[in-house]
Amino acid sequence: MPRRTRVVVLFGGRNTEHEVSCRSAASVVQHLDRNRYEVVPIRITTTGHWVVGTDAGPADVDDAALRAMTPEPAVLPSVVESLARAIDAVRDADVVLPILHGPFGEDGTVQSVLELAGVPYMGSGVLASATSMDKDFTKRVLSTRGIPVAPGAVLRTADDELSPQDMERIGLPAFVKPSRGGSSVGVTRLDDWAQLPAALETARESDTKVLVEAAVPGREIDLGVLELPDGRLLTSPPLEIKVVDDHGWFDYEAKYEAGHTDFVVPADLDPRIGDQLAAVAVEVFRELGCSGLLRVDFFLPEVDGEVVPTVNEVNTIPGLTSMSQFPRMWKAVGTEYPELLDILIDTARARGPVPAILS
Repeated sequence: MPRRTRVVVLFGGRNTEHEVSCRSAASVVQHLDRNRYEVVPIRITTTGHWVVGTDAGPADVDDAALRAMTPEPAVLPSVVESLARAIDAVRDADVVLPILHGPFGEDGTVQSVLELAGVPYMGSGVLASATSMDKDFTKRVLSTRGIPVAPGAVLRTADDELSPQDMERIGLPAFVKPSRGGSSVGVTRLDDWAQLPAALETARESDTKVLVEAAVPGREIDLGVLELPDGRLLTSPPLEIKVVDDHGWFDYEAKYEAGHTDFVVPADLDPRIGDQLAAVAVEVFRELGCSGLLRVDFFLPEVDGEVVPTVNEVNTIPGLTSMSQFPRMWKAVGTEYPELLDILIDTARARGPVPAILS
């Protein structure tokens, strides 16, 4: 029997999206084919400790079971000691799946550790991860290439204030969000500028850098980009997000609690618009320097009677529960969840570890 591929599933993280990461990782661990893969779960706790676990098999893995597979010792070593032990396990891996969302995981931090360890890993590299995680930087890169993004303003410190000119330019309704956050944590919708101070306080609980952004009217559409082992890029069918009328917008509750949102895939779009979205999604992937996978979130406002696809944000490690948007989109074209994981692993291994730069 051929040797199984050793896959480290890295999850958890020291941020507000810890629970979301655990849910994604539980789906990944459950659906990895044990005939092909030896699975090693490693959990990063909310305190930043790295806990190397053992695989209990694929049956009915949920986030509680995954935590049980990565039990914390009675006496925790220091964070540095725990990281050193985890690096030993990572070095023995054929590939690492960083199923991490948010700061200290999706922002290039962990990717730099994996590159130093010299192991292949799923997804984008350090620079692409850091740029894509920061909504301000993402918008700057895309806008220089003529890709429409929502108007906004950045407040970098607690002393920064939104000018009257910016308020007029952005208009209402508007959204206040952490520039380097995800899962709609810390995001507030403004219908009155009097709400701004409280919204800034909420956003700054997650990030010192805050983005105030115009609300973009129109349908909300997601598209997935998937890189194959030979380097070709595929785009998924479009998925439309329909939030129930009494809920308002696609916040944390709408994303992760049943009954608030319908996901329609494929979205009912004019084929011309679908082709345009696919072309823009690939352009976004390339302009940001991404690898492996990307979810691009669009709004479809109408300007002078024409639909103008506008990029809301991107996710280099999108939600990866079996029911999350990214797997849903690929399932719509017959790529089941286990096969999707196979592609992500094969692509990461084909890319290999980042080569050393010789002086």
